[in-house]
Amino acid sequence: MRCLLRAACGLLAVFAAPQLFAANLRDHVEGYRITHESQIVGQLDELTRIRSIAADPAGIAEAADRLQSLLKERGFETKQLSAGNGTPAVVFGSLRSPGARRTVVFYAHYDGQPVTPSEWKSDPFIPAMRSGPLNSGEHDIDLKAARSPFNPEWRLFGRAASDDKASIVAFLGAFDALKASGQKMSVNVKVVWEGEEEAGSPHLAKILRDNQTLLASDLWLIGDAPLHQSRRQMIYFGARGITGVSVTIYGPIKALHDGHYGNWVPNPAVMAATLIAQMRDDEGRILIPGFADHVRPMTPVELEAIRSLPPIEDELIRECGIGRTEGNEQLPSSLMRPALNIRGIRSGQVGAAAANAIPTDAVISIDFRLVPDQTPESVRATVESFLRDKGWTIVADVPDLDTRLAHARIARLEWEPGYPAFRSDLSTPAASAVLAAARKAAQGPVALLPMMGASVPIYLFADIFKVPVIGLPIVNHDNNQHAANENLRLQNLWDGIETYAAMLAALSW
Repeated sequence: MRCLLRAACGLLAVFAAPQLFAANLRDHVEGYRITHESQIVGQLDELTRIRSIAADPAGIAEAADRLQSLLKERGFETKQLSAGNGTPAVVFGSLRSPGARRTVVFYAHYDGQPVTPSEWKSDPFIPAMRSGPLNSGEHDIDLKAARSPFNPEWRLFGRAASDDKASIVAFLGAFDALKASGQKMSVNVKVVWEGEEEAGSPHLAKILRDNQTLLASDLWLIGDAPLHQSRRQMIYFGARGITGVSVTIYGPIKALHDGHYGNWVPNPAVMAATLIAQMRDDEGRILIPGFADHVRPMTPVELEAIRSLPPIEDELIRECGIGRTEGNEQLPSSLMRPALNIRGIRSGQVGAAAANAIPTDAVISIDFRLVPDQTPESVRATVESFLRDKGWTIVADVPDLDTRLAHARIARLEWEPGYPAFRSDLSTPAASAVLAAARKAAQGPVALLPMMGASVPIYLFADIFKVPVIGLPIVNHDNNQHAANENLRLQNLWDGIETYAAMLAALSW
């Protein structure tokens, strides 16, 4: 135990590392950025205009081709890796650095979430620069008339501008800044930019396994997710897994007048509400017996990392406009536990369309966030066992009349595939090197998060390549990721360029 605590203190203390990212080099990167802000923002503007979402295969292909050309222009050997015709390509690039002993893969994804244009203030694929976040008294900025240095609080709005095209542009900007200074890379560089992460990465495992030799490395750096809410540079060492299920609960075969049949014909909306209350409580605790049986305990090093994070809860409560939080703990501690989230409930109608009727069915959409060592398969088995114990008959198809008459409670389950969680070792030499380089770039303390609350399939990289996998986020926490009006704060992009420059020129272990 004493050794573990010493390791934690060593990770969280001020690093006495050599001056790997010298001040003059940092100054050069910053100077390059200031004189090239228009080009850097223009690059992000261009990539954001490409409709690289799953619903637009042509946009995905266009983005892959453009990213490949951007790497080629910088001297990378490139190719597009595919799992077969019609599957989104992984854009791969490789550049050797003479004398480098280590190889690092820089990962990001170039696809974005689906959009509902009516929910956006402006076209999600025509980027808009604004003076601040929405509803802050912001105004639009005419970039053609703007002069650099730009106000670092300006924000670029557009789908995937933040998640993850900002990380791609930060990498390119850092590479250009270092090349302009004649700075040699400290590592051999490989790039993996995926095109279907937002669709669950269904073909990623095959692409990785088919190209194991090509993708061999000593470390993967994952350019996805937002920074810590304190705006402090953050490094994370894992991500929760995920699986989801749609539960359809059946009532009468036709809607019935609730005056004539209420209190006698079971109401599927009520059954859905009861089931939810049996699965989780108001504090977020999952009540399903056995659900947490396989959860791996946190280590002392990981617990110390969480305790050392700056408190942000009071500010977040106001930012989110909530009167309470679930549970009696800080946000990072909540993210270390499995979660059952109700994504949506649908039954009958409300408002002007409401009718005094018992609806025919109710649908609950659920996602489970998993932690080590849970798997989608074990969660599915536990949930289905719980439902049967509660008297539910589970079906895979819409039940016929005979099935309805034979069973009191019927639930049709449609499971999503999902993937497991991953949490890596905070005390590896590679982890220490990444933290030292990040701290040099930030010129201050770095937040350590043992596991990100969101889900990214990074378990694949560790499972297939058996090397450390570490998260390198750069974007603002209030970026509306996965929602309307996604945005990127410019200062996050500027800081991201310096962070990526440190990873390219200052990593050593």
